[in-house]
Amino acid sequence: MRLDRRRKLTAIIGAAAAALSAGAIAIVASEGANAAAGCEVDYNVVSSWGSGFQANVSITSGERIDDWTVEWDFTSAVSGISAWNVTGSTLSGSHFTASDAGWNGAIAAGQTREVFGFTASGTPGDIKNAKVNGVLCGEGGGEQTTGPEPTTAEPTTAPSEEPTEPAPEGTPVEEHGKLHVCGTRMCDEQNAPVQLKGVSSMWLHWQTQPYAQNLQALEWMRDNWNLEILRVAMGVEPEGAYLSDPERWKAEVEKAINNAVAAGTYVLVDFHAHAAHQHQAEAIAFFSDLADRYGHLPNVIWEPYNEPEQVSWSGTVKPYHEAVVAAIRAQDPDNLIILGSPTWAQDVDVAAGDPVSGTNLMYTLHFYSCTHTDWLRAKADTAIDAGLPIFVTEWGASAADGGLDGRVCLDEAQRWTDWMESNGISWTAWKLDVGNDSTNLLSAGAPVTGGWDGYLHGHAPFVIENLQ
Repeated sequence: MRLDRRRKLTAIIGAAAAALSAGAIAIVASEGANAAAGCEVDYNVVSSWGSGFQANVSITSGERIDDWTVEWDFTSAVSGISAWNVTGSTLSGSHFTASDAGWNGAIAAGQTREVFGFTASGTPGDIKNAKVNGVLCGEGGGEQTTGPEPTTAEPTTAPSEEPTEPAPEGTPVEEHGKLHVCGTRMCDEQNAPVQLKGVSSMWLHWQTQPYAQNLQALEWMRDNWNLEILRVAMGVEPEGAYLSDPERWKAEVEKAINNAVAAGTYVLVDFHAHAAHQHQAEAIAFFSDLADRYGHLPNVIWEPYNEPEQVSWSGTVKPYHEAVVAAIRAQDPDNLIILGSPTWAQDVDVAAGDPVSGTNLMYTLHFYSCTHTDWLRAKADTAIDAGLPIFVTEWGASAADGGLDGRVCLDEAQRWTDWMESNGISWTAWKLDVGNDSTNLLSAGAPVTGGWDGYLHGHAPFVIENLQ
């Protein structure tokens, strides 16, 4: 459920103030680059859940500033703040301080600019004693004015949607439209059960060529392999991946989203990490931005955590999901979100015992048929019997290492595909790239634009047969 509450601290500080104590900022026109005359701090709680909340912060300054440090005191017990688009954020007791990240430091005279956001544990409460660049945003000796606490949550409404062109005729999105969860299955806009089938990219930064970002290749797979969905596995943690160059790799994900719109296919945006809970602020910033700009599209599905390793579901992974789901839902109220479970996306039965609250949430299951057999299907059956919707966002007819030894285990893979078919479970097979691993779908020389009939490798013939 989306909860919008606004707590605003407003004040006017006269520009005639001559000087403050030593080391403080003088609020005079000649020093406008660092002044905060007429400052206003807007603390907007955009979502709240049982154990925490998310807020965005805007600053208004009566004079131009080129950099800022904002601080305030929370009126409620708050801990574990994770902020994005700031440097040097600290929480000492109830006192919070954060500074700009450089690119968001400038605020024009009279401008209101949303400058950063954060998640925190605890209850939102109010803030007091807000300062910008050491100047108290208050009137008459620092007395604060705080808007009244609403007694009820505002009604949940979908954000205004940008108009979109209809999906191309005869394409998967034209046929199925916007997807949603119905019981333990996925259903389309007509409320008919649907099983999507497709492939996953390689970790984007490790691709031998940008296959996942090529529109011609996507259209070729749609028309020749019957592909309906492409999973875009944006690597996060390794050197050269998202954390090293966020703008580059987010832009590559956006190419894949726009290609999906042009091709009328679905796109699964995967935050491809094994320790995403250690990068929660970065995940929230990533998904908040993309959900704001692309969440109106029926093509998009979100996957916030590829494969949690052997960590606690209730103590580690679930709180991460709650925070990221809340951030997505603040911008995108209804597109599917696929949630990873511990032990490399195998512990769906554990997640079923303590699921994340919300709508249109599904859960990731990963298998590799030389390693994972009927025991993992039994865990998945337990989850389904408990009411958990499952999406297999990654699988291979190989060992769990992706097939480094070149083997394929097709009999067991067939048992898995039969099981997915009987349960209506959508899937994307690992992985669209060239290499010796038996899960690489392509062989050396495969052009980036498609036309791969003579370039199939490893488990590719089996995957393509099951896409039909």
